[in-house]
Amino acid sequence: MSVLTEASVDTVSMPADDHLQGDLLEISMGPVHPSTHGVFRMNLLLDGERVVKLKPVFGYLHRNHEKIAEHETYLGSMPYTDRLDYICSITNNWAYALAVEKLAGIPVPERAEYLRVITGELTRLQNHAGLIGFLLQDMGASGTPLMYAFREREKILDLFEALTGARMMCNYMRFGGCRCDLPAGWMEQAKKVVDEFPRFLDEFESLLRTNEILMERTQGTGIVTREQAINAGLSGPMARASGVNYDLRKVDKYGIYDRFSFRVPLGEHGDVYDRFMMRLLEMRESLEILKQAMRDIPSGPHKDPNTKIRNFRPKAGEAYGRIEAPKGELGFYLISDGGPNPYRYRVRPPSLINLTLLEQMCIGHNVSDIVIILGSIDIVLGEVDR
Repeated sequence: MSVLTEASVDTVSMPADDHLQGDLLEISMGPVHPSTHGVFRMNLLLDGERVVKLKPVFGYLHRNHEKIAEHETYLGSMPYTDRLDYICSITNNWAYALAVEKLAGIPVPERAEYLRVITGELTRLQNHAGLIGFLLQDMGASGTPLMYAFREREKILDLFEALTGARMMCNYMRFGGCRCDLPAGWMEQAKKVVDEFPRFLDEFESLLRTNEILMERTQGTGIVTREQAINAGLSGPMARASGVNYDLRKVDKYGIYDRFSFRVPLGEHGDVYDRFMMRLLEMRESLEILKQAMRDIPSGPHKDPNTKIRNFRPKAGEAYGRIEAPKGELGFYLISDGGPNPYRYRVRPPSLINLTLLEQMCIGHNVSDIVIILGSIDIVLGEVDR
């Protein structure tokens, strides 16, 4: 499929009453539609099958997360973070814990840092595996690729259940560490999952990376240039697929990421194909991080013994904690007035920021392309609406 140039995009952005161009059709995709990955709506203006205008409509899943947190204790908000990106609850916990630790000056034991890296990178694996499975289903593939991806995802969710008691809403992080240490046999099972995961990636990539239908549907579709990505504040795989060399694990080196050797894959074209490949390449790097962390994890406490959660009242001040979540930069901004709950609590969600270029990505493409363009962004409405 050819991609429209800037000049040709201008020609299709004509007024709806232009009788020389024929009738334009307004349709609404969503808010309940299988392609929208949640309660999300797109108002479309179409010239035949071609998109002339697109307006995203948010807010159907708004749950007042930030205002609720301002009336909860600091620890009481931890389970609420699970519900932001409900695919990646552990990394949500981590970003929030990091913000509170900066605010209150709480140290994190070395073993706890390793536990955070291990569970965080396992979260990245299961998120990206699910994304590529859903993307192929959005593209019209049978359920086989999705089930193949979910088979690997389930192995990681089994590990999370054994560790935290929950498969998705894990509520695992605590200020100064993690809620519990590893149960007996957990590390051995995790190493087995990590050792076997490359086989899934090799087979998935060899079957699909050069598939003619996938390449035809994805190459040149939904392009985001490097300049557009930077100007819009995109982050994570979305930005890196457009060639933006920005990964908070390298930039901030939060936790202990400076101890691990891994690469930051970059795309060249910023299209759906590059975003698909970015997830596959990032999973390979996550496996390298996991092997190093599992090899080097020390003994010791899983939580700072001097941090007291009861009557927890950080000194007045403000802090911003951010991490490289699977979907991009996830940040929490907190202001303390010395009380038991935050005076101000604000979330920087990657799904919402990464959606801001959706219209530019879709104009000039067909309706069927919108589905895979949206799918390649990888959104979760829990953090879009909050």
